[in-house]
Amino acid sequence: MTTTTTTTGTALDPSDLINFDALLSSEELALRQQVRQFVAENIKPNIATWYEKAVFPLEIVPEMAKLGLLGMHLEGYGCAGRSAVEYGLAGAELEAGDSGLRTFVSVQGSLAMSAFYKHGSEEQKQQWLPQMAAGEAIGCFGLTEPTAGSDPSSMTTFARRDGQDWVLNGTKRWIGLANVAKVAVIWAQTDEGIRGFVVPTDTPGYSATPIEPKLSMRASIQCEIELSDVRLPADAVLPHVTGLKGPFSCLNEARY
Repeated sequence: MTTTTTTTGTALDPSDLINFDALLSSEELALRQQVRQFVAENIKPNIATWYEKAVFPLEIVPEMAKLGLLGMHLEGYGCAGRSAVEYGLAGAELEAGDSGLRTFVSVQGSLAMSAFYKHGSEEQKQQWLPQMAAGEAIGCFGLTEPTAGSDPSSMTTFARRDGQDWVLNGTKRWIGLANVAKVAVIWAQTDEGIRGFVVPTDTPGYSATPIEPKLSMRASIQCEIELSDVRLPADAVLPHVTGLKGPFSCLNEARY
């Protein structure tokens, strides 16, 4: 690749027509290069096979965790505490490798982990965030439904109180990695408004079925979740939010 020189004598990369790199710090450039190398070595040589076989490579999750990519913009709980710019740069590099694998990082960090971080109790954070940051637990985010995709306020999944417990019934659709997740954050209507619930995926009544076949996002997994009399303890609810501002605040974190 040929470089040119500006009138100030600075080398200019012809692939960076607006000289974007000049806006980045040395730490940001180093992080971008680290993720770019990871993508070049681990994703690009394998993505054709993963795409053809329509598989999500679970073995890559611990490697992403070692780079601090899972919940990387969150502070504490084993998270990297990186800046918004660094998270955006990492997302761009992962997207250059494959959209499905970038989506995993967004679902894990921006949706599931952010739900705990923003709205969870301290006990919920301590239980789940370190596992998820280390890649030991995959999370999923159950918001959209077969008849309430772009209009989540019309969701019909309902959580009713039964003594001290909650009992969930409903269906979620297009939920990333729900069949390999260890924990699901499920949003449901209640008599008190829309609430978020922490659902370990081994809870009786929870099932997730991959949606197949797909033409795109093939190196990722999207599922339909069935919730049939899923019984949860009182402390399974995310205590610090009621209403759609809960899931929407997490979705905003995923807009990188």
